[in-house]
Amino acid sequence: MQTIHSYDFKGKKALIRVDFNVPLDENFVITDDTRIRAALPTIQKVMEAGGSPVIMSHFGRPKAGPEDKYSMKHLVGHLSKLLGKEVKLAPDCIGEEVKAMCKAMKPGEAILLENLRFHKGEEKGDVEFAGKLAENGDCWINDAFGTAHRAHASTAVIAQFFPDDKMFGYLIESELDSLDRVLTNPKRPLTAIMGGAKVSTKITIIENLLGKVDNLILGGGMTFTFIKANGGKIGNSLCEDDFLETALRVLKVAKEKGVSIYMATDVVAADAFTNDAHTQICQAGEIPEGWMGLDAGPESIALFKEVIGNSGSILWNGPVGVFEMEKFAAGSKAVGQAIVDATANGAFSLIGGGDSVACVNQFGFADGVSYISTAGGALLEYLEGQQLPGIAAVRG
Repeated sequence: MQTIHSYDFKGKKALIRVDFNVPLDENFVITDDTRIRAALPTIQKVMEAGGSPVIMSHFGRPKAGPEDKYSMKHLVGHLSKLLGKEVKLAPDCIGEEVKAMCKAMKPGEAILLENLRFHKGEEKGDVEFAGKLAENGDCWINDAFGTAHRAHASTAVIAQFFPDDKMFGYLIESELDSLDRVLTNPKRPLTAIMGGAKVSTKITIIENLLGKVDNLILGGGMTFTFIKANGGKIGNSLCEDDFLETALRVLKVAKEKGVSIYMATDVVAADAFTNDAHTQICQAGEIPEGWMGLDAGPESIALFKEVIGNSGSILWNGPVGVFEMEKFAAGSKAVGQAIVDATANGAFSLIGGGDSVACVNQFGFADGVSYISTAGGALLEYLEGQQLPGIAAVRG
């Protein structure tokens, strides 16, 4: 398999699939350029090695063909600024004019192709469309982990046109290395913290992790499905009654596999889902009628901190309370701080999933953890043990 480290880019046009699906405000100004910055090392590597990057991405969800608000013209100026070099914008992503533009590129020059999703063939995984894209380059680099779970033309199907000239970019490499450090070859004990509102969205991940982790901390709204399944009184707390048996099965399998499961023993309960609500600390299985658990209590926080502090590897996916409201942020904040402290003591920590990443950024913990994943759906599917088309296309 080729790698970005050993491949000779001199005089080559490198088609780089990135994820530039960034948020814009009403004036088309980028409000968060994290994804663009994440792709810079790969683009710069190609330029410094004497190649020419042909950068391609989807952007937004255009309905039928080109739409001005989803044009790459809103991103090309910022990309040029970040690279310190003018990036040309192609009028389309395929076609004779685009092919000629790419062909005429000199080493060190860069082109950004127009939005891939202006063509229906992208999301359909159309082979003919992938073949036309392939005409714009001599090699293909997949560096879009956020779309690696999609079998789209540019993320997977295109690989067949570059049997000996395909590789991962630095971003996907680091994502996979970090995931493998946790899932395949972890420093023990390995602790996973799974939070979030619903058991239903996390059950496949939990079941897959039971064969890998030593400790599993369950937090957030999903906890109450487990507590109710065990006969606890949960008041008005979030609960999925359809998953009570599933919850009991998970606890049984965990016991069989020797996995220690930790859940909140006490909670911060509120009489309404608002920051102005009245609150009280109560036992997790004794929440009064009309009250709901919205955060881990002090006793639970102390327990979580102890487990995290003794861990060699930590995976955090999902907060343990409604951290967006200040009154119910203490649990998630304490978990974040415990992960930072454990990392400083030599643990490897991986943060993944939109809410956990938002939490880490909100409380200023980003620099204190080992790795923050940029992917949402792709990360979750990887944690579920699924094969991702965009990864298999390069490895296969």
